[in-house]
Amino acid sequence: MSSISHLTTAAWPVFAQGLLLSFGLIVAIGAQNAFVLRQGLRREHVGSVVLFCAAADALLIMAGVFGMAQALADRPQLAQALALAGAVFLAWYGWKAWLRLRQASNLHAGQASDGLPRGAAVAQAAAFTLLNPHVYLDTVLLMGSIGAQQPGALQGWFVAGASAASMAWFTLLGFGARWLAPWFSRPRAWQVLDGLIGVTMWLLSALLVRHAWMAF
Repeated sequence: MSSISHLTTAAWPVFAQGLLLSFGLIVAIGAQNAFVLRQGLRREHVGSVVLFCAAADALLIMAGVFGMAQALADRPQLAQALALAGAVFLAWYGWKAWLRLRQASNLHAGQASDGLPRGAAVAQAAAFTLLNPHVYLDTVLLMGSIGAQQPGALQGWFVAGASAASMAWFTLLGFGARWLAPWFSRPRAWQVLDGLIGVTMWLLSALLVRHAWMAF
């Protein structure tokens, strides 16, 4: 009983790390977010689009974490190198977020057009998700390498946290579109969000450096 309690206590920081990392990477002005927002504003196949985007992220993260875990099992030096590379990337990502504070930008859902059949809407969501090379860098490589370095019993918690962030974000964006659209159209709101993302990415970068240092 005490071992289960200890595992649950250790799991929450790992869950939170996956949640924060996924949230920091997914919340950015881009074609996928604009498409989900557009479908939400039109109230058109929102559930299908949200479910596809969140499920695709979860599958890619799962493949990254467990695939990288197997690849790194007997290669501790490679794991350290990937941890340091991930720390550098997160620090750079945080710096880019802070640079965006100086730029006025917003998210538009696009012009209204004829309605899309459900299949066409999901196909467009698939294109915006799977044809973006950054999604593989973010989910499979970066999140996979970080999640794979968690203890084996906690890797599932990392995947759960990262997947929860993706589901929460797309649900908020799709079903809360009519309430969120005026907020997203204000550059100041994105500047505040970018500031929070920058701080989060730097914090996670520092944690990765600490993890790599302790592994030496």
